[in-house]
Amino acid sequence: MPQGNGKAIGFLLIMTLIFLGGYEALAMEYPTKPITLVIPYPAGGSSDLTGRGLANPAKKYLGQPVIAENKPGGGGTVGASLAVKRPADGYTLCAFPCFAVAVAWHMGKLNFNPIDDVTRIIRYTGTVYGIVVRADAPWKTIQDFVKYVKENPQKVNYGSPGVGNTAHLAMEEFSALTGMQMVHIPYKGGAETNAALLGGHVDSVCDSTGWSPMVDAGKFRLLATLGEKRIARYPQVPTLKEVGYDVAFQAPMEIAGPKNLPGPIVKKVHDAFLKAMEDSEYQAVLKKFDMTLLYLNSEDCEKAALKELEKIGKLVNKLGLQNK
Repeated sequence: MPQGNGKAIGFLLIMTLIFLGGYEALAMEYPTKPITLVIPYPAGGSSDLTGRGLANPAKKYLGQPVIAENKPGGGGTVGASLAVKRPADGYTLCAFPCFAVAVAWHMGKLNFNPIDDVTRIIRYTGTVYGIVVRADAPWKTIQDFVKYVKENPQKVNYGSPGVGNTAHLAMEEFSALTGMQMVHIPYKGGAETNAALLGGHVDSVCDSTGWSPMVDAGKFRLLATLGEKRIARYPQVPTLKEVGYDVAFQAPMEIAGPKNLPGPIVKKVHDAFLKAMEDSEYQAVLKKFDMTLLYLNSEDCEKAALKELEKIGKLVNKLGLQNK
């Protein structure tokens, strides 16, 4: 090797080590200024308030404010896309909507890779879904509902908050497992699905817990929930799994950042948000929206994401939603 080339390589190696050493030192001092938490949904909803409910106590353990910034759009993917393209310095994080991003990726509507372009830090909750009907409907249990739908193919419809939404995918998986043939009617959100069911425009709804007030008022009947455990607010209502249907959807949320986030920063953020998950402020928000505590560390988030991406890919492919 020519002597000049050897000196050049040596210089580059030394500069790289200096750069990495400086970067490591910055990571160890982190944070030295406020942190932005991008929430990819509008203000006031469950995803927004659970994110804020976690960010507020986290500042006690990070020593800096965690400022929530709403960036809605694209079913949660616009804000996520903005956050993962920021510098990997830990000062921009995201309340990351795992299922929404996975669906958009498989539909060809995402401009980043949900595995390679993301540093997953901690999973902190998941949206709970349920199947509801009007209180005067003939179905008293989820088994009654399944039996009737199977005996009357294409005669029963259900509403969801949109094509490709988690509730839509969950109901389609449930239908495939049981042999039900239902008609899907998509809406723009929970307010519309509730109004449609109340007005008799749909026979049933699969959606997140925005239906709770109508259930409490005796206008809707909750037949089953789609989480791993029963909702504390409705302990008498079984999960689909409990009655023999192997379907569970809970639309998890994670704290995530851009790829190549330094390990010391990941650990500091993880540990701070883990402590925040035990805070009474966060627990109160979960209770308000009937959401559960879902904890996974950074490594387990990555493993879960791979499995979930594969699961959702199969459903998107089956429904023919790619590139639409």
